[in-house]
Amino acid sequence: MSILTIIFPIYAAIAIGYIVVRKGWFSPADMRSFGKYVMNIALPALLFNAVASRDIADVFHPGYLASYTIGGLATIAVAFVWFSVTARDKSRRAVAVLGSTCPNSGFIGYPLMLLTFPEIAGMVLALNFLVELVVLIPIGLMLMDSARDGDHDTVLQQVVSNLASVLRRPMFIGLMLGLVVSAFGVPIPGALDHLVRIVAASASALSLIVIGGSLVDLPLKGNRLFAAQITAAKLLLHPTMVFLAVLVLPLLGLAPMSHDLFAALILSAAISMFGVYPVLAQESGLEGLASIAMLMATSAAFFTLSGLLLLLT
Repeated sequence: MSILTIIFPIYAAIAIGYIVVRKGWFSPADMRSFGKYVMNIALPALLFNAVASRDIADVFHPGYLASYTIGGLATIAVAFVWFSVTARDKSRRAVAVLGSTCPNSGFIGYPLMLLTFPEIAGMVLALNFLVELVVLIPIGLMLMDSARDGDHDTVLQQVVSNLASVLRRPMFIGLMLGLVVSAFGVPIPGALDHLVRIVAASASALSLIVIGGSLVDLPLKGNRLFAAQITAAKLLLHPTMVFLAVLVLPLLGLAPMSHDLFAALILSAAISMFGVYPVLAQESGLEGLASIAMLMATSAAFFTLSGLLLLLT
């Protein structure tokens, strides 16, 4: 019942989002607008508040960052080899690798952490986004770019382009501003702090509604067996690689994490892929495959996350 208390509100909110769009009370365009609000206003406010309200020494957890980064890179490597064997072309392989490695930390991960570990939920989101925005997502996008026909940018040009894109994202700006405030101990006026908290509080429920609404009318045409492989890689391979990375920490001279941070780390890696996954796959004409994989992963995660919560909490 304790596990159901955590999982049920998440999937119930997703179901509400699906129902209100299916019934026509809101349109898919409305969901995209809500999603933009969450990504560009609510989550940046949340990241700023999570970091700015803590001492800088409490924000950076080298062990967490190292484990999440090493585990993510290992997942990319294993998935690349895996899908080099099972995929018919480079584009399908690139889409599969991207889906295997990039979880939906903002729209599903944060609500999950808020219900499971409310004291560290914002900090975990900040740590996850730092690794995903700077390392995991850019590598996935570079693989997709290199798989397309025609002229390609050099690796250096892709790195610079991805870095410039990251620096312009409101989430990254909110995170960096929070780090500056935390590092220099800049006092935040009470009225401004209250405003930021109100906006940040709107992220959790609305993000889940958006996930549910985005599942309506997905282009579900593609290889379901291959989509199932992507789902397995995301929900099983990724958390396994992150767990193995944790075992490497003593060899790197890093102190072990607290139990709550360790549990949050594994759960973060076990979340289904991010919501814009089908949109990114559309550039390769594989949005149907990505949509099926995202739908499968979102549904199957109800059971895999429940199992992990039972083991870790």
